[in-house]
Amino acid sequence: MSGSVGSDKQRTELLAGLSGRVLEVGAGDGRNFALYPTAVSEVVAVEPEPYLRRLADVAARTAPVAVTVLDGTAERLPLDAGVFDGAISSLVLCSVPDQSVALAQMHRALVVGGELRFFEHVIAHHSLGSTVQRRLDSSGVWPRLGAGCHLSRDTLAAIEEAGFTIERVRRFSNGRGPLGLPFVLGCARRAAAPDEDSSAWSASASRA
Repeated sequence: MSGSVGSDKQRTELLAGLSGRVLEVGAGDGRNFALYPTAVSEVVAVEPEPYLRRLADVAARTAPVAVTVLDGTAERLPLDAGVFDGAISSLVLCSVPDQSVALAQMHRALVVGGELRFFEHVIAHHSLGSTVQRRLDSSGVWPRLGAGCHLSRDTLAAIEEAGFTIERVRRFSNGRGPLGLPFVLGCARRAAAPDEDSSAWSASASRA
């Protein structure tokens, strides 16, 4: 889904102010690559789908920053722990099989104090909208049509449960009224747990 939704303006807002090494999970066709600020020293982009990964490789060649595209999934990132200053989740957490494992992997990959930038659609606050979203998900219709996409996930809560502190978030809707698709765009910070053990994060990924 990451390649079909989101304007360049929204994607630029998502990436603004990043620096250092950045991990992009579910990079799709590499649409974000051209928009990274030059303060970013390297982007490591993970994409599991072969066709999209080939497109991302092409996009990486003309990006303003160094981009390496890798085969991998959000639940099993082929990367060391604590080596990235930022992580990008752009229209990805709706479709991963297990949000908690994917977020644990991003948490593991970030340095303490690293940023998770997110641009995701989420469950609606309006009761009519959330009811429709849940019914579409439970029927299996929307996930089949949307390549595994789920409309009714409470992604902000999942981000906090994974050990991130949400610092800012902007909500907006694609469409008018209660049935407009709600989005969140913002930043969360990775904090160290008092008893943090990197092996625990590895174990959670191994169950994926």
